[in-house]
Amino acid sequence: MDYRDKVFLVVAENLSFSKAASELFISQPAVTKHIKELERKLQISVFERKGNRIYLTKAGKLAYSNLKKIEQLYQNMEFEIGRLNDTFKGELTLAASSTISNYILPKMMASFHKRYPKIQLDLISGNSFKVEQALMNNEVNVGLLENDTVHSDLKYSKFMDDELLVVTGVKSIYAKRKQISLSEFKEMPLVLREKGSGTLEVVMTKLKEAGVLAEELNTLIHLGSTEAIKSFLHDFDGIAIVSEQSVLNELHQNRIIRLNVKGLIINRELRVVMRHGYENKLASMFINFVNQYNF
Repeated sequence: MDYRDKVFLVVAENLSFSKAASELFISQPAVTKHIKELERKLQISVFERKGNRIYLTKAGKLAYSNLKKIEQLYQNMEFEIGRLNDTFKGELTLAASSTISNYILPKMMASFHKRYPKIQLDLISGNSFKVEQALMNNEVNVGLLENDTVHSDLKYSKFMDDELLVVTGVKSIYAKRKQISLSEFKEMPLVLREKGSGTLEVVMTKLKEAGVLAEELNTLIHLGSTEAIKSFLHDFDGIAIVSEQSVLNELHQNRIIRLNVKGLIINRELRVVMRHGYENKLASMFINFVNQYNF
């Protein structure tokens, strides 16, 4: 691909010349120069400005759609050439919900890098809703999710099981309890993940299946990350619901205590997801690696 085509794709995905310049490590005037050269070549404007924001024109949307296909062909070509001489090359952008990106992916990505050192991996972290949006907006190649909904434009497959645990801090008044009833659980002050979180979505679904409605919970606060919840538990006389993967060290070191709730088990599947009709051999190779990895 021509470099100005790559510049155009980055501007189109950010809808910002300044963000594109920062991402490409070039000056903003250089970005503007490349876009003007592309427009001269195409003999049509690809962006229009409205106030302080820019948008793709009809021609810009057409150019973006086709250049993304060309970019994918280049990636597949690099993959095939890499397979011929056993030096796989290319770039792969991943998006993962926060529990997966913080507690599961780093070790696996290090293993993938060791096996394929010439493949560049970039990871974007956000809640499950944002990951799905990034996939549908063609901003990333592969997503890894912890929610349990299905979007018709995306295809999902399980890569591991996870359990969500009811936990409390070691200094909490509940720390000496080993098991509690469902009615006791509903009365205890509770901290949960934010709306849009895959963890929260699964928790609400499983609680409803157990006969517990959201309005029956004594929810004190919603926090935007599991790390924030773990810090909150340090001086909180209450409980939280978090992924087992996120508290393995704390449980082992007795800094967080698990509470068993009679009649309540919250299991979920962690899933890898791609767009329907998206054929990228590098992405497929990464997914195969994930499916074979010993988590």
